[in-house]
Amino acid sequence: MAEIITMPRLSDTMTDGVVVKWHKKIGDKIQEGDLLADIETDKATMEFESFQEGYLLHIGVQENETAAVDSVLAILGEEGEDVSSLLDLKTIDSQNSDLLPNSVVEVPQKAEVSQQVEVPQKVEVPQKVNSFNTQNNTDRLIKISPLAKRIAKEKKLDITTIKGSGDGGRIIKRDVNNVTNTVTELGNVKSLLIDQDIPVSQMRKTIANRLSESKYSAPHFYLNIEVEMDPLIENRKLMNTKNEVKISFNDILVKAVAMAVRKHPNINSSWFGDHIKLHQEINIGVAVSVDNGLIVPVIKHADNKSFSEISHETTVFIQKAKDNKLQPSDWESNTFTISNLGMFGIDDFTAIINPPDACILAVGAIKERPVVKDGDIVKASIMRLTLSCDHRLVDGVVGSKFLNTLKNMLESPLMMFC
Repeated sequence: MAEIITMPRLSDTMTDGVVVKWHKKIGDKIQEGDLLADIETDKATMEFESFQEGYLLHIGVQENETAAVDSVLAILGEEGEDVSSLLDLKTIDSQNSDLLPNSVVEVPQKAEVSQQVEVPQKVEVPQKVNSFNTQNNTDRLIKISPLAKRIAKEKKLDITTIKGSGDGGRIIKRDVNNVTNTVTELGNVKSLLIDQDIPVSQMRKTIANRLSESKYSAPHFYLNIEVEMDPLIENRKLMNTKNEVKISFNDILVKAVAMAVRKHPNINSSWFGDHIKLHQEINIGVAVSVDNGLIVPVIKHADNKSFSEISHETTVFIQKAKDNKLQPSDWESNTFTISNLGMFGIDDFTAIINPPDACILAVGAIKERPVVKDGDIVKASIMRLTLSCDHRLVDGVVGSKFLNTLKNMLESPLMMFC
């Protein structure tokens, strides 16, 4: 009985494949597990094994040719078997879909020359057995190639835990070879390290969509500046001795940024294609990390609020974010965003603009560094700031002036009280 081998689907997105190399030629005897061809998919070049025994009677796709998934790749059968009827049936199949894809068609045995063979209008087509089926102790059928089964047996692997990447979820040699065995320190117990597919949360999808849109639609450029923080460190200590609400460096940054934005209104804008909106309110978004992603609650009218008010709102937002109790009104209407990774020891970084803002400020850690003052090398506490700007809205000079205003405020904290 001759069997059609079709172009396999070797990846989820594969629609056609290219035969890079045939490892067998017409007339060769094929055993189960023999390497037939190398097939290039949309992701990689993969080895394709035979799952039947027989002689290679027909090659449907030559080397360097492209063929669609489920088209005729080859035909295996008995030595000298006539496959012309099978090819004719496959042609009819592609025209009227009378035959199922990936099916095995039994060809009538070669008849006497004078005998006429009547081909029925509709052929009963059994499903093609294109893989070796084995059964575990739960009576679940597992598709696995003979070669992969032999390798798994040699490695003493539990094939029920292996995910197949072959056609129809079949386990092939590559899947078995990719399994890593680890031996635990307690008693030579073997376990399998298998990649996990983690569902994408709605938050993660939103982050991906918004930031991808921002990165690929807004032309980003970046400006860096260093700020000497020693005066602010001393002023913060003084503030926290007199206030019941403890003020963080991030609280002070929110206030300072809002006041600097007020002096440079072009920073407080959004791009709408046919017009630019200059926002009258200064609403500062503060990036907060949560278990399943990132959320940006907004301190509204931050330029008009005290350090204590900003600190209280930020604390409430962080707790609500951790408890998944933030409401849409808590993260809407941002006009500028701050992302602070300095608390995690990051010196500096570049952030992706949070739409519809024109800019985002990336805040690094405060670290002691040697600096030159009046010709002497002295120790100073330095913080690095990086401003990401949308070049459609903010030019280099505007961004530079904003950063210098912010630097002056942080280095001379009394300016924030004037």
